[in-house]
Amino acid sequence: MNRSNNSHDAGSQDAAPQAGRNAGPGRLLVAVYAIFALAATARAAFQILTKFEHAPLAYLLSAFAAVVYIVATVGLARSGAAAYRVSVAAVGVEMVGVLAVGLFGLIDPAALPDDTVWSGFGSGYGYVPLVLPMIGLWWLYRHREDARR
Repeated sequence: MNRSNNSHDAGSQDAAPQAGRNAGPGRLLVAVYAIFALAATARAAFQILTKFEHAPLAYLLSAFAAVVYIVATVGLARSGAAAYRVSVAAVGVEMVGVLAVGLFGLIDPAALPDDTVWSGFGSGYGYVPLVLPMIGLWWLYRHREDARR
């Protein structure tokens, strides 16, 4: 009987990282990031392919945001310490990007003549790009112990 408890405990330990950061509400977070990765990629691809010369900086920022969302999605979906660090870095870059682009757009609106995903602090997407990294960083902070296992 003791032997079966030990094997059960070993299985529980293996499942612990999965049951933590990227399960339950974590799956919803991954899904939202995946949706934003698709939306930002589609937007950037369309802008770059059809009207790049109109606002190259804005469209390159959209492409950068798309890459950040893709990296964040993959990092959040995977278990382990390396994936955790990638997630923290990507979501942190997203937070800084949303704040920087939002502030830059307020200071010099002519510099970004067309919107990016992060323009107006994500106003074109219902401010989700502003709130999402806050939730993501909070979620990652809550599950920082998962990365140490």
